[in-house]
Amino acid sequence: MKKFAILLVLFSSFLYATKIKELVNVRGIRDNQLIGYGLVVGLNGTGDGSSSKFTQRAIASMLSSVNVRIDAKDIKSKNVAAVMVTATLPPFSRHGDRIDVEVSSIGDAKSISGGTLLLTALKSIDGQIYALAQGNINDYYNDKKKAVLKTTAKIYDGALVERELDYDLYHKNRIELSLKKADFKTAIKIQNAINSRYKTNAAKALDPRTIQITRPANLSMVEFLAMINDINIYSVKNDKIVIDKQSGTIVAGANILISPVVVAQNDFTLKIAPNIKSNSSSKMISMRYGKSSVASVAKVMQKLGYKPKDIISLLITLKRQGAIRADLEVI
Repeated sequence: MKKFAILLVLFSSFLYATKIKELVNVRGIRDNQLIGYGLVVGLNGTGDGSSSKFTQRAIASMLSSVNVRIDAKDIKSKNVAAVMVTATLPPFSRHGDRIDVEVSSIGDAKSISGGTLLLTALKSIDGQIYALAQGNINDYYNDKKKAVLKTTAKIYDGALVERELDYDLYHKNRIELSLKKADFKTAIKIQNAINSRYKTNAAKALDPRTIQITRPANLSMVEFLAMINDINIYSVKNDKIVIDKQSGTIVAGANILISPVVVAQNDFTLKIAPNIKSNSSSKMISMRYGKSSVASVAKVMQKLGYKPKDIISLLITLKRQGAIRADLEVI
């Protein structure tokens, strides 16, 4: 059985401060996704086979660009693999900046480890070239120093930015901040905090996601954003349960209670009630309300031999039924 951890953290409700820059993005300023089609060469027989016709055509086209004419049908090499190359272009990237790229085989290559990605143009949705990627794909080894066959790889700093996205913040008089998570109270708090700091109506909450700000006459928008980004917003931190599905780790407050409920899941039943005796078996857990915390239920299920996926599924069901009032985040 896969082992997992239950971490108890005291998430008591208390006032905590978060800077505005941690809560919002500037609307219109964002990452942009890039994509390109390329070739990885120098593989030791682990590339695409003859069944990948597009690879043969791509090799012929690449060779023709250096004045080598060859029929695609005559290409039998397994040392080349066709790949898709993707990258994220951060806002305010400049000419010559380097960004990471992801390389993924699209043919029947066994591995692209140890190969070299040839110059690949990376385009955005507008069809324009924003970066050029090229570089070596490092060999991967396991604990026994044997080569690992991989059809995906990451090349750090593998692309050079060739085109910039123009963001003219300096001359703007008005912009919009977008909350990362919609919340009426937080939007109003940000509005009031900015207006209180500058004694003006510079900020206006338009909806639970959007706060419109107008710069003071004596400041540029860049200066104004730099100042308001560091304003603290105070709020009550709610109880929270964090579940890592991959590792099976559950992080929960020690005092997060489960309300009275009866849940039947597969061959297992959980019953929480005010006046019952706590008892547990492989088929049923009964707990008295007040002692039925998330942590205690998870621990009992763990001792009974239930798998992490069963416990995680139960917690999600309890949250959906309203028996758990804490925020639930699955990562």
